[in-house]
Amino acid sequence: MKMAIQQKIKSLMEKLMTKVLHTDPFRPEEHKSKKPLYAALIPDEIFKGSHFERRFVTPFGSLWEELAVIEADHDLGSGERGKLITEVIKQERLHRITETLNRLEQGRRSKNRIQPDWNSEIAYVLDGTGEDIPAEVICDLFVTDVTTAEKFAFELKSPLPNSDQTKVSKEKIMKLIAMEPCQVDAAYFALPYNPYGERKQYSWSIPARWFDMILSF
Repeated sequence: MKMAIQQKIKSLMEKLMTKVLHTDPFRPEEHKSKKPLYAALIPDEIFKGSHFERRFVTPFGSLWEELAVIEADHDLGSGERGKLITEVIKQERLHRITETLNRLEQGRRSKNRIQPDWNSEIAYVLDGTGEDIPAEVICDLFVTDVTTAEKFAFELKSPLPNSDQTKVSKEKIMKLIAMEPCQVDAAYFALPYNPYGERKQYSWSIPARWFDMILSF
């Protein structure tokens, strides 16, 4: 697994360096023609750095999912990106998912902020009945343990996700749990690394608006 992960990262970096140095390098004259004021005020070397960063961040964002698939294949047996799950959800469950998310959205803007509580929220959703409505969810990562046949879904986001991304992830996880029959044994909101260093130092507050995360341990 370690070798496979190293090879994936090495391949990405080789493609990136080829692009930045040869196929799509920073061109000072082109930069000056498009942004003459910036070019006059700021040295080209600084913009070379931002040129590289833009071309690095985008492909590296999807790399986490690829690395997670490698780990899942080696540890559990099977990992898939962008897995489409289709099943039915009771109509009232869908209404309660929307209601729960709207309550959190509105509550975070008031003085008496509503705190997320996964256990009570999902219990409320699952208590809903009604007509079966077709639904689908695309999982960032879908993992199958070939030994136990357990199936796990992951919403894999950047370590500093914005509010909309986190809200959508919670909606998808709730829908996965609300499906009948349920197609997963568990579903998770996952961040690939901690930019603050130690786990207890993670202080990005946005995920805690939607999930009852424990930010200090």
